[in-house]
Amino acid sequence: MELRLLATFEKVAEVLSFTRAATELGYAQSSVTAQVKALETALGAELFDRLGGRIRLTGAGERLLPYARRMAELAEEARAAVAAGETAGTITIGTMESLTTYRLPPLLEYVHHRHPAVRLSLRPTLGDATRQALRQGTYDLGFLMEAGTEHEGLESEVLAPEPLALVAAPGHPLAGRTELSTADLAGTALVGTEPGCAYRDLFEAELAGSGAEFLEFGTIEASKRAVASGLGIALLPRITVQEELASGALVALAWEAPFTLFTQLAWRRGKRLPAHVRLFVEQARRLARE
Repeated sequence: MELRLLATFEKVAEVLSFTRAATELGYAQSSVTAQVKALETALGAELFDRLGGRIRLTGAGERLLPYARRMAELAEEARAAVAAGETAGTITIGTMESLTTYRLPPLLEYVHHRHPAVRLSLRPTLGDATRQALRQGTYDLGFLMEAGTEHEGLESEVLAPEPLALVAAPGHPLAGRTELSTADLAGTALVGTEPGCAYRDLFEAELAGSGAEFLEFGTIEASKRAVASGLGIALLPRITVQEELASGALVALAWEAPFTLFTQLAWRRGKRLPAHVRLFVEQARRLARE
């Protein structure tokens, strides 16, 4: 079996479309079809059921898929092992705005300067999308910020708890209070990032039934500016508002979140991590300890 044919099969199995697979691989659709047919001929089994304009894996295809992934991973590890005597390769990483902007720069800088042959491809996605991409093998690693630390089909490592802060403009009516309960937040205008963000979703669930509504500003930076302008209050990772709290542009309200989030690094369960990916994981651990 040729690795090229297995790679094409894996991509078709991932997207369940010959047309989309051809686009992502940079092949003509006829080439993708021919490669899958050649693999089916070599194995003596059909790998896909063609159902009109749709396809799905056959039983043989489902059995082949984990082997195709493992062989691709071994091939990548072999290439990295002989690459000019140094760690080399590409790491596709799912992450989110708060981590990319505020947590990861020291790690990215370290890898860039110490291991220039390691190429990092950061993909901005939220928790559910990151987990799905890890299970499918689209991402090598994924950073998560979640309350739960067990994820189906994934191995994960907790790097650190992620403190949260409920922030407001200095002149907000709640800013002078020395203690706040969740009930005290009812009727207060709320500013939030997009749904699917763990701290936004947990905060919204905590306020369920209070009549609270979110003004969605999408990004953390836009949310901070909205809060500073007096449009509402926002629950954000404390690291993202440290500068504003220090300068007085924002103030932290006296409300403690009844849940704890953990920044985690995850990868597909059973995945054999190549040397350059293991290096990245180890450096992430080291910086988290520091």
